[in-house]
Amino acid sequence: MGIADYDKALYYTMWQQWDDLLVIMVRTKDDFLSKKIEDFLHAFRFEKNTAKIIRLHDDLLQYLDHAMQSQSAVVT
Repeated sequence: MGIADYDKALYYTMWQQWDDLLVIMVRTKDDFLSKKIEDFLHAFRFEKNTAKIIRLHDDLLQYLDHAMQSQSAVVT
């Protein structure tokens, strides 16, 4: 698993490119990333509780940060 999926997911999340984020969700080999994206996109579309949407957005960003740091530590 390369860092490219995490980098793209971060970019798409920050710029609200949900269609592209959905593609990452389907194509990634990281099941945990896929589930984080799925949870966030589902909440973004259907959830009425803004606090939950924000929490899931933050969870996704935190996971991406963690995964990117872990991948860069493996590479060096």
